[in-house]
Amino acid sequence: MSPALDRLAIDRQALPRRRSKKPLFIVLALLAVAAVVAIGRTGRPIPVETVRVVQAWPSAGLSQLTATGYVVAQKKAAVASKATGRLEWLGVREGSAVKAGETLARLESADLAAQVAQAVANVEAARARLKQAEAEAIEAGRALRRSRELLAQGFLSAAAHDNAISRDAQARALIAAQQAAVRQAEALVTAARVALDNTVIRAPFAGVVLTKNADVGDVISPFNASADSKGAVITLADMATLEVEADVSETSLFKARLEQPCEIQLDALPELRLLGQVRSIVPSVDRAKATITFKIGFSERDPRVLPQMSAKVNFLERPLKADERRPRIAINPKTVQDSAVFVVENGIARRQPVELGAKLGDLVEVRRGLRLDQAIVLSPGELKDGAAVTEKKA
Repeated sequence: MSPALDRLAIDRQALPRRRSKKPLFIVLALLAVAAVVAIGRTGRPIPVETVRVVQAWPSAGLSQLTATGYVVAQKKAAVASKATGRLEWLGVREGSAVKAGETLARLESADLAAQVAQAVANVEAARARLKQAEAEAIEAGRALRRSRELLAQGFLSAAAHDNAISRDAQARALIAAQQAAVRQAEALVTAARVALDNTVIRAPFAGVVLTKNADVGDVISPFNASADSKGAVITLADMATLEVEADVSETSLFKARLEQPCEIQLDALPELRLLGQVRSIVPSVDRAKATITFKIGFSERDPRVLPQMSAKVNFLERPLKADERRPRIAINPKTVQDSAVFVVENGIARRQPVELGAKLGDLVEVRRGLRLDQAIVLSPGELKDGAAVTEKKA
């Protein structure tokens, strides 16, 4: 090739090489995806655990021990009749308040009434025989005096006088026998009247009828109850003697003592808290449950408290003061961060400053800043004020 043509030729090795744009496109795509994910995460609600603002009682902070049990009546009786017979009349029902000695029911008693009448007649007959014996004794005494006079004058033999003495002695003995017969007849009247009185069922003490176990027409047989007969007619309890029987574990026995102040809460009446005191401790251990039964008496009464209600007893370290007998607003301490909590409303968490008080067991009192039943965030961590959240209960 000529020198001129060589100058016109292009030297490809001397030209700069063009770089590929593929890596740049990959980096830009990754950045775009990251931006989209970041935007998506920024707008998505944050899942948080929430709890509620609740009521708590100051006694929770004074409780040394909590035990469960049931309300029972210390004075309780299954009222029945000593007699056996058909129930003729029943004058009470469940919930009836009765007085001591009040008639509750009666059994059929016509046969026993007839026995009383017969016994009374026997007494009258015995008294009549006694009067006859007394008259005969008077006559025998007169005959004995005449016999003595005649014997002294020699007009009567000694044998005849001895007969007069015997008749007088027999007359006096007959009087004693008839007096005993009268007493026996009177005792039979008393027995018949007691048997008749046993058909009347009376209240042994003042109380309230808990259950009615028989109806008019049922056969009452307290000592030999069969399939078709009933024993007790009603169950009666003195509501003034209500107490709580609670089982305390052996391992917690050192936390409870006699006359210890208590607070009684009933499952049926959760808003009611009644003061009580340990009245007695049963001196025996239930080996099956390893518990000891404590009997807690009510220091105050409420007519809504009934036997067999389940109860929870807080054994307190000291008696409650007057201002400690009302509930307080309280929250979980884990919801508090820098003297504030996050209140969740309509999916938004708002920071709310709070003023805290004393500890109430596992909770803490809120004096100002919250109201009952508000939802607040548990363990807020790095949560920001105004963040969108979704609730899930703790």
